[in-house]
Amino acid sequence: MKKALTMTVIFQANSLNYGEGIANISELKKFHRGDGEVYTYASRQSIRYDIVRLGNELFGWNLDTVTKASDGGKSVVQFKKDTSIRDSVEMDLFGYLKTKKGKGGEKRPAVVRLSHAISLEPYKSDLEFLNNMGLASRIGQDANLANIEQHHSFYTYTLTIDLNRVGVDGEIELPNEEKVNRVLQLLEVLKVLNRNIRGRQENLSPLFVIGGIYNVANPFFLGRVQLSTTANGWAIQTKPIKETMEQTFAGEAIGKDTRIGILSGVFANEGEFYDLFNEQVMPVEPFFQYVSKQIQSYYGV
Repeated sequence: MKKALTMTVIFQANSLNYGEGIANISELKKFHRGDGEVYTYASRQSIRYDIVRLGNELFGWNLDTVTKASDGGKSVVQFKKDTSIRDSVEMDLFGYLKTKKGKGGEKRPAVVRLSHAISLEPYKSDLEFLNNMGLASRIGQDANLANIEQHHSFYTYTLTIDLNRVGVDGEIELPNEEKVNRVLQLLEVLKVLNRNIRGRQENLSPLFVIGGIYNVANPFFLGRVQLSTTANGWAIQTKPIKETMEQTFAGEAIGKDTRIGILSGVFANEGEFYDLFNEQVMPVEPFFQYVSKQIQSYYGV
């Protein structure tokens, strides 16, 4: 039985995650690659934060689950000892660590695995010059100056869920109806994912998504989604995707269980996907509806 969901998403946004910075320059988090280019990214921790934030805002996920505990003389912020996955969707989906002095603590690995959201366009050292003249002038003071790195780009991240571990933790096992509900809520969050940063709200909802329900929890399309520039705009490279779909696991081609969702009018080679992959390609919303039905079927709900 198919037991794992994985999907790789493309979205478009501006300047998603800043690091420590130097002097009065706010630096974006970045990777330097061997091709000499620099790519910005939003960390998996930041994506997780926004998923949980929206889970609370939209579905009332319980966030009253954290305490400051003492462990060997040190104070540690962690989940409450008497809180379990029954009480917390966050702990169920993203795991937890509860320390215990001399006992190693309780640990549950994440059921939902996330990659960083990495830019698909290289960063070209764009800076925004800022000052607080509007406030400083009110009291006759000189303005404070700052420079902020800016990068507007397509980004991609991958999410993988081991469905047979949702709602299961030691002696605890939740009803299948609750397991389905939690996974479907997560999918609803991903459809409207956004990030609040520096007075902006960035839209992280999918422009392109590829994935499905498979025999193994593996991020098949992580690193396989790349962009090219054409005379008509940005195009998603189809060759790495096609070759990945031709790979086999347990005697079945990955492509058999794969579906692709595309938002119309964004990518220049949208038609190429429909020509190559036929009925496996659809708009983004039907993609999520298809995956939701597969999840309900898996849990028998």
